[in-house]
Amino acid sequence: MGRAIHHIDLWVSDAAVAADEWGWLLGELEWEVDLPGSSWQHPDGTYLFVERSPDQADVPHDRLRPGVNHLAFTVDTRALLDRIRAESTAHGWHELYADRYPHAGGDEHCALYLESSEGFEVEVVVEPGG
Repeated sequence: MGRAIHHIDLWVSDAAVAADEWGWLLGELEWEVDLPGSSWQHPDGTYLFVERSPDQADVPHDRLRPGVNHLAFTVDTRALLDRIRAESTAHGWHELYADRYPHAGGDEHCALYLESSEGFEVEVVVEPGG
């Protein structure tokens, strides 16, 4: 069986800011730049795009309204998770649930929860055994 997801499109208010934030994070997660400033590809072939539609209303993103709440990615080691945490603020990300890091999702769940400047939530999970 091939990849489970072909691609993800994120519609953003400011494509340049989103490209900086997402580009840094995806690079840390071993995604490669596909189209500079707008898309990245995971080694399994999955693509992620950020774009601003000319028809898009200027309404702030709200992950608590109907739609996708967050995206969850995996890393192999706790050391990488810790490094992403340490560097995330400098790249426009805000840590969620910092007081419960790395077990905000439960005692057996090792993860980092981040929010982009636009309000997109990302969960970065350490694979079991990592």
